[in-house]
Amino acid sequence: MFGKLTLDALPLYSAIAAGGAAVTVGGALLVAFVVTWLRAWKYLWTEWLTSVDHKRIGIMYIVLALIMLVRGFVDAIMMRAQQATALDAGGYLPPEHFDQIFSSHGTIMIFFMAMPFMTGLINVAMPLQIGTRDVAFPFLNAVSLWLSAAGAGLVLVSLVIGKFSTAGWTGYPPYSGIEYNPGVGVDYWIWAILISGVGSTLSGINFVVTILKRRAPGMTLMRMTPFTWTALCTSVLMAFAFPAITVTCLLLALDRLAGMHFFTNAHGGNMMNYANLFWIWGHPEVYILILPAFGVFSEVVATFSRKRLFGYESLVYATAAIALLSFTVWLHHFFTMGSSADVNAFFGVTTMIIAVPTGVKVFNWLLTMYRGRIDFHPSMMWSIGFIATFAIGGMTGVLLAIPPADYLMHNTTFLVAHFHNMLIPGVLFGYLAGYMYWFPKAFGFGFDRTWGVRSFWCWLIGFYLAFMPLYLLGLKGMPRRMETYNDPTWQPYLMVAALGAVIVLCGIGCMVMQLYVSIRDRRKTVDLTGDPWDGRTLEWATSSPPPAYNFAVLPEVRDREPFLDMKERGVAYQRPAHYDDIRMPRNTPIAVVLGVLAFVLGFAIVWHIWWLVVVCALLMLAALIVRASDDDAEFTLSAAEVAKIEDARFRALESLAGSKT
Repeated sequence: MFGKLTLDALPLYSAIAAGGAAVTVGGALLVAFVVTWLRAWKYLWTEWLTSVDHKRIGIMYIVLALIMLVRGFVDAIMMRAQQATALDAGGYLPPEHFDQIFSSHGTIMIFFMAMPFMTGLINVAMPLQIGTRDVAFPFLNAVSLWLSAAGAGLVLVSLVIGKFSTAGWTGYPPYSGIEYNPGVGVDYWIWAILISGVGSTLSGINFVVTILKRRAPGMTLMRMTPFTWTALCTSVLMAFAFPAITVTCLLLALDRLAGMHFFTNAHGGNMMNYANLFWIWGHPEVYILILPAFGVFSEVVATFSRKRLFGYESLVYATAAIALLSFTVWLHHFFTMGSSADVNAFFGVTTMIIAVPTGVKVFNWLLTMYRGRIDFHPSMMWSIGFIATFAIGGMTGVLLAIPPADYLMHNTTFLVAHFHNMLIPGVLFGYLAGYMYWFPKAFGFGFDRTWGVRSFWCWLIGFYLAFMPLYLLGLKGMPRRMETYNDPTWQPYLMVAALGAVIVLCGIGCMVMQLYVSIRDRRKTVDLTGDPWDGRTLEWATSSPPPAYNFAVLPEVRDREPFLDMKERGVAYQRPAHYDDIRMPRNTPIAVVLGVLAFVLGFAIVWHIWWLVVVCALLMLAALIVRASDDDAEFTLSAAEVAKIEDARFRALESLAGSKT
């Protein structure tokens, strides 16, 4: 009845594994206790969990990302601690447990931290920036969120029931095949990625349609904000790239479950097909994550330099060029796997070429700051720290684009350092900048600057200490993924790297304190204007937090910086002559139900509980039929109700103007 699930699945094989499981379960119980103590279950269900409002969905995405950031960082600091003490078979982790940790670290940080963070920021900001009331498909947006949460839940539950994959975050065959890895870990990995990947594909399609079809009057493509442009290019990449990883995981699952031979050396299979399919998704994925961060930097630099963005057209064309070229470089991820010299040379050249439009963007940001009146807000500090640090990663990337050099360093910690040099400053710094930049817009009160600055410095210093030694170790020949080693000259570098991880941990602690202090002091920093930064784009033209409908009257756009243009023309805060009724989507529990069923279905497949698989599939079909049959999925917000909400806002603005005079 329960398939392969027995009491042996409990994490009793290791005190460390049992402790991790206890923390995971304890954390979930603590959250449930706090919500119960606050009597907030009804509010949480009706206002948040069942919401189809893009802003609330975006906030829930970011909450998921921050939770998974902490979870993934626990793996990182455990790896650094292990390697710092692992000389001559030392350390505290057995080999298999270490393999689980580095597999889950990469999986979590790419799929369940960076992807939700990116999707959350796009949800919060993009519809406001293009002057629309919601995304094109609000229900689909909610389904995407809960499918991502279902995938993250499978990764978290693998800590408690069973084990996670030991095949690395890339899951290369043959080690991810059933012959060499018969446990449930690879199955957890497959179904977590497959389920969340479907959600990401749906998000990409949704965002493309929203940007192309729902822009405000006058919002031409070349008047869109840089962040919206990066969201568009990223969404196109998501729509085309994520089906590749979804199909790859499905084929690997068929190899494991049904005895197929897509990725085996026998019966017509080919392991190299896996590498090609995985990285056809994997390298566009790097730019799926980086491009929205570039968009954040463009917004932040222009706002806090008090200048128009330098070279808008060149930045847009560079963004589109990066998106196009991202599909031409995937093979540089396996230069060492025996391709011909001509093939390696082609992909080496394309890898170098893609650095050019990235360099164009860096000059755009630097020239925007030149002679600007710079406000060193934490978001601006993240942006400046990114520029200085990302340049190092870019240079090492060009070095690795040379196939002979890559052949020497591909399997060393040099590559680990380069990869993190691209994704931590290039992705995470950007998302944290956006998180602090748009926080007042999402919640209506300010974010504490002092703790934000402290967090930035801890992250920056910790990053350099954690990863610069890995460049040196790679040049000294240290292979990556090592659980133990016997070269004593490596240990000092690894101890410095462990110290860097501890300092980054302090940065995460500062982020927690920043959030706590901001909530504690929220009454002192209430934003009545909706425009705390003297913003230039449309998201700052509405209240903070925005009403469910975003804009009572859709704005008319005449400039690339439409809100600044409205201020200069003196129409930014004019009352409309009249209001119209607004059609709004209703909240629905169907998306949550689909997410829960997807999680249970994935869990059931992992443990071969086939009757439960059938039940979940039938219930998901029934839920979709119920939703498709619902003719009452929208409601009308009357003009009188809109006027009441807007009048309250204008009274607040007038009282604020009166207090200043």
